[in-house]
Amino acid sequence: MAKMRGSIVVDAERCKGCEVCRVSCPTGTIGMAKEVNHKGYYFAYPENPDLCIGCANCAMVCPDGVITVYKTKI
Repeated sequence: MAKMRGSIVVDAERCKGCEVCRVSCPTGTIGMAKEVNHKGYYFAYPENPDLCIGCANCAMVCPDGVITVYKTKI
């Protein structure tokens, strides 16, 4: 079976910084930005993108649906 690698894209302008995605990530891929978006929230971003396994936990728990997960075979 082929090994999968994942990557996430966060819509930073719509993220409210609740950190639910960060807590749900089993690999520690997601971090919180030190700058704020136009609404004044610290937003999530892929801090350690090489660790992403594409499990999509972050996208499933995001209350605003701002995370998209992509999976690729390696």
